[in-house]
Amino acid sequence: MNHLEEIDSFSEIFKSNIPLLDVRAPIEFKEGSFPHAYNYPIMSDSERHQIGICYKEHGQKSAISLGHELVSGKTKAQRIDQWSKFVKKYPNGALFCFRGGLRSKISQEWIYEHSGVSYPRIKGGYKALRIFLLNEMERISSKMNFIVIGGQTGCGKTILLNKFDNSLDLEGYANHRGSAFGNNVTPQPKQIDFENQLIVDLIKKEYYENLLIEDEGNNIGTIFIPEVIKAKAKESKIIILRASIEERIQISLKAYVIDMIKKFTDQDPINGADNFSNYWFGSLFKIKKRLGGVRYDLLLDQLNIALKNHKENNDLSDFFPLIESLLVDYYDPMYDFQISNKKHRVIYEGNFHEVTNFLQGLKS
Repeated sequence: MNHLEEIDSFSEIFKSNIPLLDVRAPIEFKEGSFPHAYNYPIMSDSERHQIGICYKEHGQKSAISLGHELVSGKTKAQRIDQWSKFVKKYPNGALFCFRGGLRSKISQEWIYEHSGVSYPRIKGGYKALRIFLLNEMERISSKMNFIVIGGQTGCGKTILLNKFDNSLDLEGYANHRGSAFGNNVTPQPKQIDFENQLIVDLIKKEYYENLLIEDEGNNIGTIFIPEVIKAKAKESKIIILRASIEERIQISLKAYVIDMIKKFTDQDPINGADNFSNYWFGSLFKIKKRLGGVRYDLLLDQLNIALKNHKENNDLSDFFPLIESLLVDYYDPMYDFQISNKKHRVIYEGNFHEVTNFLQGLKS
């Protein structure tokens, strides 16, 4: 049937942000999909489960028959209506299921029967797209020059990266700032979603001579850096961003206090202040073992003072000594140890303005 078009121009799909109609079950979508993918499933999770059991016990023919029985009448009409709205909104899009098989073919047929539109499906489905992206990560990483931006906590590395188009914002993809206090108000993505977003950006930025990334460990919160990216970063040149302790306190105050208060209160105006306090209590508790009991208790006392002063007087000044102590006494010694093993890879050190000018010179 010539209206069941297949497409396999995978690179163009991602470079052009082609909208994707993911007809897999919700449980599959939640485990990972692609940027610009929207889930309008042909089967619910329970329907998929029932059909899967039928397939195992009675074979494909019986499973297909059960599928048509479960997804019929009003249920079928509602799903076709959702697809039709998607097709109308994104006429240049494409659809996919897991392997580009029955589910996507049936979806194509129903869309065509309902609207006369021949909506293409991805050849090989989700699996083919995922394999393509993983292969692209290997290929592009092997030939790209990475420049790693290092520096003490709070020096403004992410701010610097965001000034340049030729950067990969690993913490942005991971929705986490890469420290014990790095959680956001929304959860981190699934590992697959993180990787797919990272690789799509790699594809889009392949033409740059250098790619900038932040100096990270093995993981960012619950997200693990892919081995090929981690290995490339470990052999790449490093630029150190310097900032005074006063600058670092101000940057940290904005990121971990001012911005987080706003995010928590925007998310939940009633409980936002309590959620912000719990975020700080929970983050501090994560490093209790490394701090040691005495230092932890001192910082906890300072945190309680800071939270009380903010609640009663809308005054953030008591966060200053707390942040300074965390930076100087906790984060800086760890950074000094880590960077001591990388000194041979450092090609430049400077403040924000100096590093910006140096990078602009490299880029030109």
